[in-house]
Amino acid sequence: MLTNKTAIITGASRGIGKAIAIKLASMNANVVVNYNSNLDEAKEVVDEIIKEGGNAIAVKGNVSNFDEAKRIIDEAKDKFGSVDILVNNAGITRDNLIIKMKEEDFDSVIATNLKGCFNCCKHASKIMLKQRSGSIINISSVIGITGNAGQSNYAASKAGVIGLTKSLAKELATRGVTVNAVAPGFIETKMTDKLTDKIKDAILDIIPLKRIGKPEDIANAVAFLASQDANYITGQVINIDGGMVI
Repeated sequence: MLTNKTAIITGASRGIGKAIAIKLASMNANVVVNYNSNLDEAKEVVDEIIKEGGNAIAVKGNVSNFDEAKRIIDEAKDKFGSVDILVNNAGITRDNLIIKMKEEDFDSVIATNLKGCFNCCKHASKIMLKQRSGSIINISSVIGITGNAGQSNYAASKAGVIGLTKSLAKELATRGVTVNAVAPGFIETKMTDKLTDKIKDAILDIIPLKRIGKPEDIANAVAFLASQDANYITGQVINIDGGMVI
């Protein structure tokens, strides 16, 4: 259980972030539901948590902005008194072949997916180091491991998250702070809902378990890494992909 622990989940108004927020709340954590634009969806997540007896607040903020990221962390600390778990989930895609990709499409993906992760880690780590405890879980992607045509920006950002994770794990370990990454494969979200049946069939062909994952599959792994059961695990990347990357 995560009783009296405070968890911040970035990009938690829907999809994987929502599933993580609900899972950690079910383990008695105080949950900060970060969102950037959709207040209604964030409120729905908070209301669902409170309805089940949990404790949660919604905090608006663009993680790619250094000062806004600090405010998210500070609001969590001010409200609940500590920052014990940080889940860097916020991410965007701007897919295209490199010969067609605009500079702003590369920059925006790196800014949100990688710099946003850095921003939140930097601000949260100051609190965790003083506490001499904490757990940071960064949501990467199997694409950051394998690469994918038309996603050079996304792959670069998620590969960067893995490098950041391993480096911070070494930096923060002496103060009892663990840093790990989860690399989802294909998961049922609004992003994958847009795929055609033909593309989905092609995806299933390369997944040994022959199914697309659910957001709860990621949430369960994050919950484990956030718990005391994983307090001797740091610097690791856990693929949650049905065996796609073996």
